[in-house]
Amino acid sequence: MIQFISHFNDKYTYLDSIRLALEGGCRWIQLRMKDATDEEILPVALEAQKMCKEAGATFIIDDHVELVKQIHADGVHLGKKDMPIAEARKILGDDFIIGGTANTFEDVRSHYESGANYIGCGPFRFTTTKKGLSPILGLEGYISICAQMKAEGINLPIVAIGGITLEDIPQIMQTGVTGIALSGAVLNSTNPVAEMKKILLFCPN
Repeated sequence: MIQFISHFNDKYTYLDSIRLALEGGCRWIQLRMKDATDEEILPVALEAQKMCKEAGATFIIDDHVELVKQIHADGVHLGKKDMPIAEARKILGDDFIIGGTANTFEDVRSHYESGANYIGCGPFRFTTTKKGLSPILGLEGYISICAQMKAEGINLPIVAIGGITLEDIPQIMQTGVTGIALSGAVLNSTNPVAEMKKILLFCPN
């Protein structure tokens, strides 16, 4: 499972980044526009949702629970400082996907008990796209968390995130995680579509 988290740079807008990821074969898109308001996100979200529907991709919005409900996105991803998962589940009901960010096994257990559908676990290494970074996990962190999940019978998809590049993927996928979330590794490459296709060879949808 590869998740693409929208971003922008000097060449590409948020919507460009999503279009390129979809063209490369990614079928799980998260629209993440940190510090933007619902009003700013709405037009981008509607266009992104349309692109995802045409491509048969899952469309998740970062943080904005009410917006997810309003436009019937597929789900929401909640960071550690966003709305608690249990509260989001009350608002959205069971028909929406809810993902939660985790840095420790305790985070994972808490999200599991609160009704999360998947975990975004990281950071793998330092990344400039994230402010107030949690402690770096590295390969050992994923091995440890996945082992603890298995020991406690917690069966949730766990997606590694945070500064991951194409070269990292084979090793990370051997730790027990279910998938990889990427942003800059795709967008900042010389050919984002080709880069996404290469990534999917290592970690198919």
